[in-house]
Amino acid sequence: MDKNYVVGIDLGGTKISGALADLQGNVLSQFTMPTDAHEGEQAVLSRIIQVIEKVITDSGKTAEEVKAIGIGSPGPLDAKSGIIITTPNLPFKNFKLVEPIAEKFNIPTYLDNDANVAAIGEYMLGAGKGTTNMVYVTVSTGVGGGAILNGKIYRGSTSNALEVGHTTVLPNGPRCNCGNYGCVEALASGTAIGRQAKEAVESGLETSLKNYEKVTSYEVFKEAEKGDKVSKEILDRSLGYLGIGIANIISSFDPEMVVIGGGVSKGGQIVFDKVKEVVNERCFKAMAESCKIVPAALGTDAGVIGAVALALLESK
Repeated sequence: MDKNYVVGIDLGGTKISGALADLQGNVLSQFTMPTDAHEGEQAVLSRIIQVIEKVITDSGKTAEEVKAIGIGSPGPLDAKSGIIITTPNLPFKNFKLVEPIAEKFNIPTYLDNDANVAAIGEYMLGAGKGTTNMVYVTVSTGVGGGAILNGKIYRGSTSNALEVGHTTVLPNGPRCNCGNYGCVEALASGTAIGRQAKEAVESGLETSLKNYEKVTSYEVFKEAEKGDKVSKEILDRSLGYLGIGIANIISSFDPEMVVIGGGVSKGGQIVFDKVKEVVNERCFKAMAESCKIVPAALGTDAGVIGAVALALLESK
């Protein structure tokens, strides 16, 4: 029987999303259910299996027609061994996730961290389609990334390459959750932008941000657009650090394209203008000019479409 389909699973702390797609990445069926992580490892594994069964059944296909299963999960994990080492919002500890799924369905199954999976999705089916060297950066609560080099995902020796959020851009900057100081994540993530806004309000600065009960990066972008001086300064500073991080990536990998996703990327043109300005200041002219910096295209489906793309890429 021809194997003309793949399954993608986006495993998150709150929900498990699955999709069955053809070999061109067109989704035929999709299903989501709660993770209920508090119920433990076996319960979550059982739900992943249920989602896989559901998307196969709903599409009118059979497991025999499925070529591969791709799973995207928060890390740290060991992609080669198919093991989730540990992750804050899931119950897994050194858990062999791939083995029981591959055995249950008799289908090759692949695991990767969610940033790599989103990178593969953008490369194969999103903004990076047609590139050979592409870097994906997600800027939301945290900052993460993934790189496609010469048409292959670059994982590094421990499957943890492209932790771009934990590269240092200000040596004596604020402490990051990782324990280091001055990381991109501590200075340019949505969380960092929100923190600076809160500090500005508490310090009594004259700003329209004080009109909000709770200030997040969303309000900072909103007020900056209306002309609030403090909001504009926060964004100029934070996006400047993001620009330095991206300039370092371009200098290191010389990609054709950097794709920026995550909540902060939805801040609009101001994000891309500032990042491009810093990249032009800090990179070799030829590298800066040959690298496009663009918004991600897959939006809220990035996780599950990325998992489909992982299955397609690994089963080529």
